[in-house]
Amino acid sequence: MANDPYIMSWDDVLENDGQEFIVLPEGDYTYTVTGFERGQFPGGPKVPACPKATVTLTIDNELGAAIAKVDLLLYRTIEWKIAAFFRSIGQKKHGEKTVMDWNKVVGARGKAHFRPREYNTKDGQKREVNDVDRFIDYEGDAAFTKVENEELPW
Repeated sequence: MANDPYIMSWDDVLENDGQEFIVLPEGDYTYTVTGFERGQFPGGPKVPACPKATVTLTIDNELGAAIAKVDLLLYRTIEWKIAAFFRSIGQKKHGEKTVMDWNKVVGARGKAHFRPREYNTKDGQKREVNDVDRFIDYEGDAAFTKVENEELPW
């Protein structure tokens, strides 16, 4: 780990301010899955406590790189959403049974319809995030080819 060029020392020079959060106009966009976390949904009025997968989607577009996070609850009544995600990245075909291979999710590319969603922060400020309205089935398009970790720009 000592040779990792991303590890900073306590007295390093700060150069990167990051970028502004980009809210996409509603529409269809190609995304790359850039993150995956296993977690636990605490439960709610419609779905009890259950495992959840949180996937981070990065959408490169003319505004820059936009980010969207999607929680996929591992619960049978909303299994359709997980199936749509796996169809979107080409790891499932409509109507066939498929074992979820979470190890192949990061780096996969897919397409989805994104829509901005407004919410209120704890201190009452209005903000917007990029929400996946629906995943679009993989069609064998060249834009969907898997990106290897070495090719990711971060």
